[in-house]
Amino acid sequence: MNNLSSMKEKEKLFFECIISKFCLLKLISIIFILSICVSNRLYANKIDNKSLLEIWNNSSLQDTTRLQALENAIWENYLFSNPDSGFYYANLLQSFALDRDNDKYVANGLNIKGISYSLKDEHMRALAYYDSSLIIRRLIKDSVGVAASLNNIGISYKKIGDYSNAIISYTKCLQLQESINNQKGIAEVLNNIANLYRLKKEYKKALDYHELGLEICKRNNDKKGIAISLNNIGAIFRNQKDYSNAKKHIIESLKICDELNYKTGIAEALNNLGLTFEQLDKLDSAQLFYQKGLVTYDEMKDKEGICKSLLNISGIYLLDNGVSVSITKAEEALALALEINSFEGIKGATEILHKAYKLEKKYYLALKMIELFHSYDSEKHNKEIIRQNYKYEYEKKALADSIKAVEERKVKDARLIAEKVENKRQTYFLLGGLILALLFGGFIFNRFKVTIRQKGIIIEKNQVIDEALNKLEIKNKEIVDSINYAKRIQSAILPTEELMGEYLNQSFILYKPKDIVAGDFYWLESKNNKVLFAVADCTGHGVPGAMISVVCNSALNRAVREFDLSVPGEILTKTRELVIEEFEKSDGEVKDGMDIALCSLNGNILKYSGANNPLWIVRKGAAKVEEIKAHKQGIGLVETPKLFPTIETQLNEGDTIYIFSDGYVDQFGGERGKKFMARRFRELLISIQDYTMEQQKTMINNAFDSWKGNLEQVDDVCVIGMRV
Repeated sequence: MNNLSSMKEKEKLFFECIISKFCLLKLISIIFILSICVSNRLYANKIDNKSLLEIWNNSSLQDTTRLQALENAIWENYLFSNPDSGFYYANLLQSFALDRDNDKYVANGLNIKGISYSLKDEHMRALAYYDSSLIIRRLIKDSVGVAASLNNIGISYKKIGDYSNAIISYTKCLQLQESINNQKGIAEVLNNIANLYRLKKEYKKALDYHELGLEICKRNNDKKGIAISLNNIGAIFRNQKDYSNAKKHIIESLKICDELNYKTGIAEALNNLGLTFEQLDKLDSAQLFYQKGLVTYDEMKDKEGICKSLLNISGIYLLDNGVSVSITKAEEALALALEINSFEGIKGATEILHKAYKLEKKYYLALKMIELFHSYDSEKHNKEIIRQNYKYEYEKKALADSIKAVEERKVKDARLIAEKVENKRQTYFLLGGLILALLFGGFIFNRFKVTIRQKGIIIEKNQVIDEALNKLEIKNKEIVDSINYAKRIQSAILPTEELMGEYLNQSFILYKPKDIVAGDFYWLESKNNKVLFAVADCTGHGVPGAMISVVCNSALNRAVREFDLSVPGEILTKTRELVIEEFEKSDGEVKDGMDIALCSLNGNILKYSGANNPLWIVRKGAAKVEEIKAHKQGIGLVETPKLFPTIETQLNEGDTIYIFSDGYVDQFGGERGKKFMARRFRELLISIQDYTMEQQKTMINNAFDSWKGNLEQVDDVCVIGMRV
């Protein structure tokens, strides 16, 4: 059924460009256009802007007048409120223009179809129409239209994450806008380029482009453009944590939008202010701006904006201990995101609900949120992009073939006219013309058959690819389901970052599994006014490591909760007994287990016990790392088991401690492909002591990624840092 639908879509674009262009198919074209006109007359009864459609339906008027009226009606009444209706009328516009040999409106119709798909987030389909429109606009030397097509192509590439092709399209668009001195177009594409750099976190470049765009808007007194540029510049300052400049620019943008009654700009500025105050930890102010933004989006009936605002409001309630209200708002946002099929909305809502449900100990619902998100995950998205890409390549080729045939026909028509003028007095003119017409008809018919055959080959290849993809999907489904289920189990046993932050105020967790699931895990428990926290490294990684991590995590919990232990050495000794006891149930001897660094913090008193994993302390102002060595014995079956000792130390304000698995220091990379090593890790930690813990996390992560380069990650990585 899917293949049949795909074939119909491909045939639709192919025939709409060929049917009415060739004399051989003229009768079919007339029937096709008449049927659409009848449908249009039935549909037109439902629309509001009767005057434009009355002009369109008035056959006594010039074709260009009628086409312009229909195009205006599409833009003003249908395209943005109902993209499917926009597509319907664009199809009518294009068919009528094709029959009248009006290439400009053919291109405009294709462009509108692309926008209709873009509004529905079907960007690969949109690209096919944008490219087709671009080909025609180049042929008729419509520079303004070419620039618009290039800009739309850049936007679509950005939406699917292909930033390389996006910047190429934007740059070509910018060069063309400059050549025709279209100041408004230049400012628009500069903003688009800036937003692309902002997504890539290249804030300096983004700011440069936005400021260029702002300068052009000011020169041309383009107030709407000024407001958009100011809001974007404010967002970049916010990304750079320059909150004073961020507020200044966003508030200035908001004032201009209020003057213009530009609702979209007002809502975006309010949302931006909310994000700024949230980052400043002024949650009441942030909530106020989010609420105002929600009201504005609601007035516009902008469902995507409403969803975004609800998620922002829900996030504030979650931060401010309003878990039940947070859940209500996030559930509302999720319902809306599912309705409009917004991947970002579904992602944001499921993340918030997962955290909120866990805080309320509704673990089943928390798991359901992970399950829901994974049904919309990037693997499925990427597969759809591959499928859409085949459609896009076919549609682009089909239209290019038809345009080439049209141009060949025009050349032959020109030659025929020249022969008529030159031989108008010759008695054999009619015969010669007839022969030429027959030859032309034969050529077109032959070309038509070749194109149909090529189309059949492409469709057949697509069917083969689809079948291969489906077989591969079926073959791997059980494996993927198993791994994803293991990930859900593992996610459920890990403490949330919010919980870690509540008990370890200035801290970070860097957690980088090698595969979907990990053998490393981090752990936290509160007991007798003490905070117990640990980093554990179980045998192996991937699914086997994750399974062992569940056993070891359970043993840690039992040692504390069931056996009422709170001293790190005693906890590890009991954990080892419980792990061995669990593995002894197996028929064979199991030597798997874990290495771990376990700490207990009570005020400034830190107690530590480690199984092969050490504790590092960087005292305030110190130039080297102080190491408390681990006991050289793992949690698992050993020949001569010994009790794990507990080491106590006094911490002072400004001291920083680190516990970690060996995945970080064992990573291969650098110029010579060597291990990172503990020495280099110590030097890194000393060099970043002047930074906040969140900044340290970023720096440690960046150093790891830079060292690894293009090499494979060799093991799971887990690092916890905490400052007194």
